[in-house]
Amino acid sequence: MTQDMVVKNQSLAIPMPTGSLDQYIHAAMKIPVLSAEQEFALATRLHEDNDLDAARQLVMSHLRFVVRIARGYNGYGLALGDLVQEGNIGLMKAVKRFDPTKGVRLVSFAVHWVRAEMHEFILRNWRIVKVATTKAQRKLFFNLRSKKKRLGWMNQAEVNAVAEDLGVKPETVLEMESRLSGHDIGFDPLGADDDDDKHYAPAAYLTDQSNDPAQVVEQADWSDTNTGNLTDALEGLDERSRIILEQRWLSEEKTTLHELAARFEVSAERIRQLEKNAIGKLKKTLLA
Repeated sequence: MTQDMVVKNQSLAIPMPTGSLDQYIHAAMKIPVLSAEQEFALATRLHEDNDLDAARQLVMSHLRFVVRIARGYNGYGLALGDLVQEGNIGLMKAVKRFDPTKGVRLVSFAVHWVRAEMHEFILRNWRIVKVATTKAQRKLFFNLRSKKKRLGWMNQAEVNAVAEDLGVKPETVLEMESRLSGHDIGFDPLGADDDDDKHYAPAAYLTDQSNDPAQVVEQADWSDTNTGNLTDALEGLDERSRIILEQRWLSEEKTTLHELAARFEVSAERIRQLEKNAIGKLKKTLLA
């Protein structure tokens, strides 16, 4: 029996529980680590023959490394199980793209994919509102706290030092420090027993003005006035210009320049010029 078959049988003999994170981690730690030769043989089978069983064995043998990386992100307040799950997605992506002929071990190649998936998950779920969107902000999000030498707000010298070290602008450092120091505020705050101290959500005191009779009359009058002014302005145009504007802008089914050009037996460019001149005349009339 070859070494490759031994690894295959060992992997298949270890079930991966899904009900308990502790049991999952314990099972992941029992899966043997592949030697360089075994890893190369499995990766070659996957790369050349698209062997899905080889891919599964490569993934299974590296689950322990995903758990180890995930534990390094416990400080963000997210569930370890969720981080492990996202890291496993990155591991599978890395296995799919791994080329054994490059002379690099899979764990060295996969660590970047695993971290990338965890970073995306943390950024999406750390706060209700995403705090980091640009490349510079993402870099500061994962490094600013470790770069700070003391608690409290940084002074300008510390800001400049962090900005130079991470290759970002000092203003970006200050902005990210402010974002990290804040916290989410609920739209509907919790009520207090004492009415004097009770805080109400905007929905409780903002009124709906859409059905106010004065607003309805004003809106109708404004619409009638504009419609009348537009009608008068159109009547001041020559017949051809009026037809062009009506067909191009006031009709549900817009007529093309070429269709109007065929109707009036002129070029499409001439129709465009007439349209532009007619719009200019309308503006002058409506603003007068």
